Amino acid sequence: MRTSITTREIWRIAIPIMLGNLAQTIITFTDTAFLGHLGVISLGASMMAGLYYFVFTTLAMGFSVGIQIIIARRFGEQRYNQIGAVFEHGSIFIFFLGILMFLIIRLFTANMLSWFIDSPNIYAEAMEYIKYRQYGIIFVCFNFLYRSLYVGLSNTKVITYSTVLMAIVNVFLDYCLIFGNLGFPEMGIGGAALASFSAEVSATLFFTIYSYLTLHKKEYGMFKLYKLDKNLMHNILKIATPTMIQRMLSFGVWFVFFVLIEKMGEMAIGVSSIVRSAYMIIIIPVFGFCATANTLTSRVIGEGKSNEVLPTVNKVFINGLLCCLPLVILCCIIPTAVVKIYTEDMSLATAAIPTIYIVCIATLFQAFGNIYFDAVSGTGNTSAALYLEFGVLVVYISYVWMMSHLTQHIQWVWTAEMIYGALIGTISLIYIKYAKWKKKLI
Repeated sequence: MRTSITTREIWRIAIPIMLGNLAQTIITFTDTAFLGHLGVISLGASMMAGLYYFVFTTLAMGFSVGIQIIIARRFGEQRYNQIGAVFEHGSIFIFFLGILMFLIIRLFTANMLSWFIDSPNIYAEAMEYIKYRQYGIIFVCFNFLYRSLYVGLSNTKVITYSTVLMAIVNVFLDYCLIFGNLGFPEMGIGGAALASFSAEVSATLFFTIYSYLTLHKKEYGMFKLYKLDKNLMHNILKIATPTMIQRMLSFGVWFVFFVLIEKMGEMAIGVSSIVRSAYMIIIIPVFGFCATANTLTSRVIGEGKSNEVLPTVNKVFINGLLCCLPLVILCCIIPTAVVKIYTEDMSLATAAIPTIYIVCIATLFQAFGNIYFDAVSGTGNTSAALYLEFGVLVVYISYVWMMSHLTQHIQWVWTAEMIYGALIGTISLIYIKYAKWKKKLI
């Protein structure tokens, strides 16, 4: 069956999302590129501390995915006046969630990181990073919420503007604060964290001002005071809670992945820090088309066209794969040039190149896996998505544990990314084709 969603519409939604996903990737890239010149300890510490920090933000990310699904469904149903109430109730929840996560990070990080990190040098640097980065947690939460609003409305260009602003703020302050340029204090890894915090604050301020100026008078019912509706909040949490748990599990396992690598030695974690940063750039198109698959699935169902879901997702996948290929091919052709962006240490660069090849191949598997998986969430059956992810993650982390104990060649541990993509994509495709999700109401 054909889909009424055009290729042009897919790209119109996906491109700004891809640029929006650059926000955190640019922060990671610039931090890694600058800190790579300070040494392998700073590289490893920034990666471990950054991953630890983002394990907490995944709760907000997962909640925002639930909000996105509901907003896209209301948009498809043309029940525009309910969007503002959904967003406001989401804002209330995300505010208190942000406060709670800040307190947890503030009070328990020292003990938690000491459990995970063996190297005392990496631990000390990681604590310095968290000392500044912790204050950005509530701003990250609201940035996720605003992005979910605009993706749900299929109006994603504003995400591009916020990304450009974040990139400018982060790169400028990284240059100034890490090395003490332009009269700023030389703060090393703490400067990278402070730069990231400042970028997150700037994005939140921009989203708020932009949204008030452009959405205040529209039919979405934004920026009005609504009475707390227990039924609406219950409905939001019913959809969002499984996605919160699923995202936290996914990124939690990703953190454990690097904990296991850190135990292989400082060189292994240094290599993985470089590879992770490069991987997050190569895989940007995947996440853009994932969010597109999610919101289009929910919107198409809201329009009463459930039979178009699979053809729509197939079309999104094909376009996503075509978008990934140029970056993958380029990195395979010039891996040495890619690695040298991060380090001048030739032994570290040489060690990283085989893993660069692995993540290039893994990107294609991730395109297949994540696009179809996000479509499962888009049907509104987020509980099924949670169970599906949990089963695949058990296989994934078991494989990582086995490989990290069987070999010292870090590239073989990274092949877990291929296995994850292949498994979750296959199971998700089977679910979309054969499961009974068409009557799911949200």
